[in-house]
Amino acid sequence: MDQHKNQLFEIKKKELKKAFQRNGIECLFLENKQELLDYLKTYLKDNKTVGVGGSMTLFETGVIDLLRKSPVQFLDRYQKDLTRDEVEDIFHQSLLADLYLTSSNAIDMQGNLYNIDGNGNRVAAMLFGPKKVIVIIGVNKIVENIDEAVKRVEEVAAVKNNIRLNKKNPCVQAGHCVHCNSPVKICREYTLITSSAIEKRIHIICVNQNLGY
Repeated sequence: MDQHKNQLFEIKKKELKKAFQRNGIECLFLENKQELLDYLKTYLKDNKTVGVGGSMTLFETGVIDLLRKSPVQFLDRYQKDLTRDEVEDIFHQSLLADLYLTSSNAIDMQGNLYNIDGNGNRVAAMLFGPKKVIVIIGVNKIVENIDEAVKRVEEVAAVKNNIRLNKKNPCVQAGHCVHCNSPVKICREYTLITSSAIEKRIHIICVNQNLGY
């Protein structure tokens, strides 16, 4: 990042922190994945129960591996050979977790979080349940406003996730969301978090790298 881009990014960081602070949400910027893992270790102790939402970012940053090695009760939805009933049981248990780690499809400069879910478990936990929610994002998920957040999801996140999950939905061919009614669609629950009722319950960590979809 050159000097001028760096200056602009520093200005945006301050604006974003202020916006989220007004909305009762914490916002922290870290430079890389290692800083993120070191920071999370301060939370991952004392046998806490920890749940996670579906997220490529958590895999790319090494957070899932860290959770598996930490002194916590990790409600691991990614264990091998789990039945659908077992996965859904983990989803329910995660709503009562001490800590919930996930990502967001987009955050904007007004301090909002925009997400679309397929099962609803991820957005449900972000809205209510776990005592603390840490949302980990890359800088690629910062947008200017809600219109850009919607555009980002429909043109980037939705399509890439459908390809990743091998879903034969129309967006895979079209290259963007077509608001289909496919029986296997993964875009079902649309949520916009504009503030947190419990001060600092939601904590956003933005890593200065491109992460996830």
